[in-house]
Amino acid sequence: MRLIFTLGFLWFIFSVSAQNGSVSGTVSQLNGQAVDVFLVNKQQQYTLRNVRDSFLFTSVQPGTYQLQISGVNIAPYYKSVVVGSQPLQLSSILLQASATALEDVVVSGTLREVNRAASPVAVEVYSNKFFARNPTPSLFESLQFVNGVRTQMNCNVCNTGDIRINGLPGAYTMVLIDGMPIVSSLATVYGLNGIPNSMIERVELVKGPASTLYGSEAIGGLINIITKKPTSAPGISADVMGTTWGEWNVDIATRQKVSKRVDVLTGINYFNFQQRIDKNGDGITDMSPNTRLSIFQKWNFQRKENRVHSLAMRYVTEDRWGGQMNWQPKFRGGDSIYGESIATNRFELIGNYQLPTREKIHLWYSYNYHHQNSVYGNMWYIGRQQIAFSQLTWEKTLGKNELLLGAANRYTFYDDNTPATANNGSGNRPSRVWLPGVFVQNEWKINASHSLLAGYRADWHSVHGLVHTPRLAYKWSQPNNATLRVNMGTGFRVVNLFTEDHAALSGARKVEIQGDLAPEQSYNANINYSKKWFAKNGWVITAETQAFYTYFNNRILPDYDTDPNKIIYANLSGFAESYGAAANVDVNFMNGLKANMGITVMQNKFTDGGVTQQAQLAERVSGVWSISYTIPKTHITIDYTGNAIGPMLLPRLGDLDPRPGKSPFFSIQNIQVSYHPAKKWSVYGGVKNLLNFTPNRGVPFLIARANDPFDRQVQFNTDGSVMATPDNPYALTFDPTYGYWANQGIRFFMGAKITLQ
Repeated sequence: MRLIFTLGFLWFIFSVSAQNGSVSGTVSQLNGQAVDVFLVNKQQQYTLRNVRDSFLFTSVQPGTYQLQISGVNIAPYYKSVVVGSQPLQLSSILLQASATALEDVVVSGTLREVNRAASPVAVEVYSNKFFARNPTPSLFESLQFVNGVRTQMNCNVCNTGDIRINGLPGAYTMVLIDGMPIVSSLATVYGLNGIPNSMIERVELVKGPASTLYGSEAIGGLINIITKKPTSAPGISADVMGTTWGEWNVDIATRQKVSKRVDVLTGINYFNFQQRIDKNGDGITDMSPNTRLSIFQKWNFQRKENRVHSLAMRYVTEDRWGGQMNWQPKFRGGDSIYGESIATNRFELIGNYQLPTREKIHLWYSYNYHHQNSVYGNMWYIGRQQIAFSQLTWEKTLGKNELLLGAANRYTFYDDNTPATANNGSGNRPSRVWLPGVFVQNEWKINASHSLLAGYRADWHSVHGLVHTPRLAYKWSQPNNATLRVNMGTGFRVVNLFTEDHAALSGARKVEIQGDLAPEQSYNANINYSKKWFAKNGWVITAETQAFYTYFNNRILPDYDTDPNKIIYANLSGFAESYGAAANVDVNFMNGLKANMGITVMQNKFTDGGVTQQAQLAERVSGVWSISYTIPKTHITIDYTGNAIGPMLLPRLGDLDPRPGKSPFFSIQNIQVSYHPAKKWSVYGGVKNLLNFTPNRGVPFLIARANDPFDRQVQFNTDGSVMATPDNPYALTFDPTYGYWANQGIRFFMGAKITLQ
């Protein structure tokens, strides 16, 4: 009986197992890193952790399953499989790098190419696929959906703007192209719109002062635009998009192999908008008609021992205007019909050459020329700026130490027709500023979990003398895919009002400078914590939190309130502070659904004469989100992006001004549907500004005295203040600077892309 029972039991076990199946396969990925493999359906789930080469699921109950594979820096993979009683052998699975670029190689934090996870400095990375979720003609518009970053509209007539990080004005943000300080000062106002998305490989964002490595103007943070490599770019690519407002944007790029060792990438971006639209009925164009052409070319030279040699050039020409609906070019500079007309020509040169030595020594260099011919009503502003920059860096590994030594020099030439370069009324005296500097940085890798980075920079400003900017960073990598980073540093910035503040150029107010403006200085500390989870159901969750604090000395803020006819600039006798916290969560649901959400809560205030006030145009809370879903077996992806911006103080023209002193809580939301049946082509379309928000909601008017832009009907008191009259009951003068967002409402868009290798 025992023998019969044993044989029967073995036969039962064999029968059950024979009905079950198995699934096996091999995987390969770019970095050879371990991955997690899941086999799931509604009833069952099988899991294999830390798979490197091959996997095998045994005793799998028959049925239809989804095979899911996930890992750090790996694009999620999923495939439907049917398991029967026979073994299922899958073909080799080639995994791709993550499209979200969470672990990309970065350079902005340390000036060295390092894996993002290994960088002691927190660097946020956004790939061009991230920006493709909400297609725009330029980087300026794309950045509005990055957490803690806001694009600020500075003028309701010519629609110029800047980029703010953590509520700080755009002049505190340094914008680099391939690590070179190419967009600054005069180009901060008018140059940002000329950066097309087609030339961008990724964007690196560092919040907080980076003056130790990049010098002045990186006091609030930096945005480093990494351009595409000629060796990896598509042979031919094109992207054409149009909107129901009449905007047209065309991107064309081509890669050519000049010789065995020389590759060149050429990109052309053309933007055109010529419609005269006045939906708010104030007689002024809501969006400035604009024609812009940008030509970009990047050369890559292959050298022995893979030494680096690249050269990039860009030329941008733009002609924009805004003003009264009946304005024509013949009225340019006159006082009969008001218009703001800006003609810009800009050339940039960027190079990186690795010296033919055993040591890793790089020579970086850049040059840019910016010429602007603009007129605001009958006030002319003609400016010319040239910046030459060179930097020599030496990287050296000494045991556990990664040493970086460098020397840099920057020459800035600036000339215009304003009092900024006047020579006591007897001709012009252009500004010529030399800024040589040296810096040293060492990253001590204490062990596998801890590293410490210390740096110091000394610059000699030809006007203000010696400036010191030290920094300190600590990183603790924890075993559960978590990283803690602590950073401290200082920053400095020399202010050029006439190239940074549109209100100082437009002529709407008289500029008054009190005393000699000293350079601004800042002291910053921030702490960053990030963690990644791999859930049992295959979800990949990445969370990142950050707290920051910046203290300013000599902060310069424009005073719009003391005299409504003036902008008064002076160094604060007190101090200014910027502090807050931010959080980002990125979730990949493994079923074609991806979500990214972020929120920033902050405070920007200043204390002057013992009185503490909130800074203008600085929101206290903002949030962003992006949700993408690819419908299985349809090649259709739906992208839903949006932001929400809290109230901010706005500049009013005195106590009688009826416009609100605060902006409302508002949100910009977009939907895009794209169809991509093949890698070679795709079409897309959708809705921008789904809620149809415009800043004139609940506001009697945006532009003060839009019906009298030359102030002909304005009467003044003997002290120069504006007199309230029946025609001007609020005692206002013409002023287009009250605003914070574009006047474009809801609009539809369509586009098509083609890519040929």
